[in-house]
Amino acid sequence: MSLEVIQGHLYDYPKYYDLVFGSDWKAEFDFLKDCFERYAKRPVKRVFEPACGTGRLMYKLADAGYEVAGNDLNPKAVEFCNARLEKKGHPPTAVVGDMSDYTVKKKFHAAFNMINSFRHLTTEKQAEGHFRCTADAITKGGLFILGMHLNPADVGDDYEAEEEWSARRGHLQVNTRLWSMNYNPKTRTEQIGFQYDVYTPSKQFRIEDTTTFRCYTKKHMDKLIAKFPEWELVETFDFHYDIDDPVTVDGDTEDVVYILRRV
Repeated sequence: MSLEVIQGHLYDYPKYYDLVFGSDWKAEFDFLKDCFERYAKRPVKRVFEPACGTGRLMYKLADAGYEVAGNDLNPKAVEFCNARLEKKGHPPTAVVGDMSDYTVKKKFHAAFNMINSFRHLTTEKQAEGHFRCTADAITKGGLFILGMHLNPADVGDDYEAEEEWSARRGHLQVNTRLWSMNYNPKTRTEQIGFQYDVYTPSKQFRIEDTTTFRCYTKKHMDKLIAKFPEWELVETFDFHYDIDDPVTVDGDTEDVVYILRRV
């Protein structure tokens, strides 16, 4: 049976996005708390998430007693995030905002950006803006935890990558496919295709979308971090989120979580 195809923005469907990317929340949640305890030079009580999306980790942290807030460019994602926070008895603290150009009224003790959201910033100016805004938002001794995919140093313009996975919650199932459509090492851009196959008891359909990510090698990230003496790189991990198993990033490393501390 063929599926009805909808050409749309995946972020306009926060319910499905949250299911697809929220299923592994526990590993990230435990890792964040471990990082707060091990690497922050002050108690972490207030936490900010730039590009918070559906707030899949924000509300879990709020449930655990942290004061949380975040921003995102997509109003539908922000509405979904705030509705969930309120349902759980927390203030609706997500706002529509740009992670490369934002300010906070009161500084936070930690910020996190876990699953490649940073790479939506397609220019160096935007990337630098994100690092600068976040530095201004975090108290000294606080943390910025940044998870992202690096491109191997020797990858060419024939680079291809593809991932498929499924997630289910009750009667809702979403099969996801993500693939690299066009990698250009000269412009440092990578076009990514997304596909959701959505199954409910009453309907089945497919959502298709494309987005552009900025590309980073280890050298690119080293250079970017070095521009900001406000940030000290204290450790690096992979996406296994094992606090007792840090990794050494080299030219072949792909999935990295940078632990940066505010100086």
